[in-house]
Amino acid sequence: MTVVTRFAPSPTGLLHLGHVHSVLFAVAAARRAGGRFLLRIEDIDGGRCRPEFETAIYEDLAWLGLCWEEPVRRQSEHMADYAVALARLAGMGLIYPCFCTRADIRAEIARAPGAPHGPEGPVYPGTCRHLTAAEREERLAAGAPYAFRLDTARARAVTGRLHWHDRGRGEMAADPGAHGDVVLARKDAPASYHLAVTVDDALQGVTLVTRGEDLVPATGVHRLLQALLDLPLPDYHHHGLIAGSDGRRLAKRDGAATVRALREGGRSASEVRALAGFPD
Repeated sequence: MTVVTRFAPSPTGLLHLGHVHSVLFAVAAARRAGGRFLLRIEDIDGGRCRPEFETAIYEDLAWLGLCWEEPVRRQSEHMADYAVALARLAGMGLIYPCFCTRADIRAEIARAPGAPHGPEGPVYPGTCRHLTAAEREERLAAGAPYAFRLDTARARAVTGRLHWHDRGRGEMAADPGAHGDVVLARKDAPASYHLAVTVDDALQGVTLVTRGEDLVPATGVHRLLQALLDLPLPDYHHHGLIAGSDGRRLAKRDGAATVRALREGGRSASEVRALAGFPD
């Protein structure tokens, strides 16, 4: 089997050293196996994605000396693919509309001190899962904003126990319940990260998903969606994260040093690759 890896940034900011480590990790994995490397632009968040950041992604990667296959898959151009997947899950009775605002969810969790916590904090308590069909129809007819959530417990009952293989960690048991009933789509966006990335990897023939270890918990959700949608199971390799001087992982929101800033500061592409853990 040909090894196919990918790097899938979101154009919500400039690339930093953490991104460089991730893309070089994916490229190296493909090269070692004589395989293929793909670039994907995850731009489904229309409120935060910017064309100038997408342009900067191409410029930074080219400056680093990287090449990728064309055409680049841009998620915003493939909403129909996600709609098909969502419709299939709906036909299986595995999703439901959730009308809760963030404030509603916080209040519900506050009323239940023993609410379970997942990798990203308190888990959605499933408030709208218990609405009757009539209640849902009434709110939909009134035009209330909503998101479609996966009924994770019901979905797990369909698939049974699931596993996936990580090249750095070995055989892993999928634990999608740790995230609760995840959002798969919203009224104004046909797909969330979880749904889009799972569908994209399958349609693009990705056989080895390389990404940061902070996404290990999310892989349980993706494994569940793969099983429900009869999608192929790739291998995974979750790599370590590049940390800043404060020991925290680099992130856009924290103002991590960007590739553009390093380049404009006089660093060479070779130096930046070395700073990201990949000396020539």
